Amino acid sequence: MRRARGGPDVYWLELAGETDAFAACEAATAATGVELLAPGIATAGSVGEGIGRLAYTRAAHEAVARTDATVAPAVAALEAAPLDREGSVAVRARNVRNTADVSTTDAERALGSVLVDRGFSVDLDDPDHVLRALFAAGERAEHDAVAGADGESASTCVLGWVAREAARDFAPDPTDRPFFQPGSMAPADARAYVNLAGAAPGRTLLDPMCGTGGLPLEAGLVGADAVACDAQEKMVRGTRENLRTYVGGGHDGDPPTWHVARGDATDLPLVDDAVDGVAFDAPYGRQSKIARHELADLVAGALAEAARVAPRAVLVADRDWRGPAREAGWEVAAAFERRVHRSLTRHVLVLERERGSARTTIEGN
Repeated sequence: MRRARGGPDVYWLELAGETDAFAACEAATAATGVELLAPGIATAGSVGEGIGRLAYTRAAHEAVARTDATVAPAVAALEAAPLDREGSVAVRARNVRNTADVSTTDAERALGSVLVDRGFSVDLDDPDHVLRALFAAGERAEHDAVAGADGESASTCVLGWVAREAARDFAPDPTDRPFFQPGSMAPADARAYVNLAGAAPGRTLLDPMCGTGGLPLEAGLVGADAVACDAQEKMVRGTRENLRTYVGGGHDGDPPTWHVARGDATDLPLVDDAVDGVAFDAPYGRQSKIARHELADLVAGALAEAARVAPRAVLVADRDWRGPAREAGWEVAAAFERRVHRSLTRHVLVLERERGSARTTIEGN
């Protein structure tokens, strides 16, 4: 049996989706010391309000204990664990991706009995506290930029009090928005990318190729000031319409927290270090020609401009642009391949450089 340190110095993160390394990387924008433990489970040293904004973390749980992924050790761990609360409880068990040989019903019943023996009452509808039991077994994801993502086999049960849950308050699906074009990004993915680029209340995020506005939408919804531009006037008008609908502002005298203008991603109307982060989804297709740019020149120019105006960026594309990113002055902090469907795998680069000091905003809104 392994027991966690007492107090809220350790949290268990309940990851979402199927790509744990990517989820853990996003979680690190809202928590410290994130390390992958088992499929769908990570640990963190501390968590902030940003947990509620994450796309691929379901919740953070204040650690009680950690054992192997079977019921008997979990029961023994709970019996021995110090519990510094009282009142009514409910136990919610989950067999992560059905990887563990365990019955969640049996686990909930056995763990609930321990809590009753220790003086708690059971309230399944409106408990004072919820104890989460996560069971997972199998190989951890493998990724060189994520702690604990070593591909090794794991068998883990973590017990924790639910502390923070993700709101998952994304924009509606692209087809349900006032302005839509085929190929628009899924809201959860857009949320993860702007989080990785540093979007948060009090920060400004730029998308220099905004398209229908999926990335600025999610930046605005997490409380950041969204700045966007696109070479096509149609996209500029559509992004404004979507932002007005879901983020607000921009009409009836209500000042927006977003700014959208027509512009060239390779020649931005911004001073150096104008924004806190950049996120953009580069055009797809090896034969693409966009406005007056060939695709390679467009992406290279956009990367150079992004490095001029921000200390951090996320580039999403249909291929690996690490070479041009490094040439533009970026360090590749992490790179991911995320399968969308049979004919499309997105390449995601998380890029960093030394922070500057000057700030401004884009012209027009």
